[in-house]
Amino acid sequence: MAQIHPTAIVSKEAEFAPGVEIGPWCEIRGKVRLGEGVRLMARVSIEGPVEIGAGTMLYPGACIGMPPQDVKFKPGDPTPGVRIGCNTLIREFATVHAASKPDTPTIVGDRVFMMVNSHVGHDSKVGNDAILVNSVLLAGHVDVGERAIVSGGAAIHQFCRVGRLAMVTGVIGMTRDVPPFCLGGTRNRINGLNVVGMRRAGIPRDEISKLRTAFREAFRRAMPRQEIVACLEEHGRGCSLAKEMADFVRTAKRAVCIAAAGSIEEETVSG
Repeated sequence: MAQIHPTAIVSKEAEFAPGVEIGPWCEIRGKVRLGEGVRLMARVSIEGPVEIGAGTMLYPGACIGMPPQDVKFKPGDPTPGVRIGCNTLIREFATVHAASKPDTPTIVGDRVFMMVNSHVGHDSKVGNDAILVNSVLLAGHVDVGERAIVSGGAAIHQFCRVGRLAMVTGVIGMTRDVPPFCLGGTRNRINGLNVVGMRRAGIPRDEISKLRTAFREAFRRAMPRQEIVACLEEHGRGCSLAKEMADFVRTAKRAVCIAAAGSIEEETVSG
């Protein structure tokens, strides 16, 4: 049975699994489903439709499911809302906005860590185990891959992607796609591979070495996208990570980050 503080405002449409805790001054409106053990600490605002998986915790001031900041979206327009996975941490004043398109909700995956003041815009997707550090700004339709890290104060332009196990340095803006396994160290530039992040993810050393070779050959000089893809695909015959990077670059709808001058041969790491 859910524990609901007497000061909380709870919609009759809300559904709670066993072990849910609703703290003081929380506000839950519309169709909201909270999985087992979800905890809303205090002053959390949720506007359905929203679904939150088991074990997720929301800290004071978090706002989930509010209407998208899209001038085309009008009050009362239908929305699939927000879906948040299991065991995710959403810290103080973080926000996740509802989708503006009717088919897919804004998605935050399992075990995601959204730190203070981070924002996930409408129709975005944040993969499992990703970390959004304090004051990260994801515009609408952004896709952040699994285990990616977006550092404090970074801003990602609408429709951009941050690939799996990539890392974006803090206090910069990205208006291009950041390929998987790469370090976005300056605006729209990649400065090498996220070697430490890959090691922590359990990727074998020989696979990292193969990807480093592919990365240097594909990005060491300015080349048309088709040539970059061809180079990565060639290396992808013996390296699944290079193939994944090739697929990412091939399917990009926006420009892809290029290498920063003088940094391409450096071994770069993430914390």
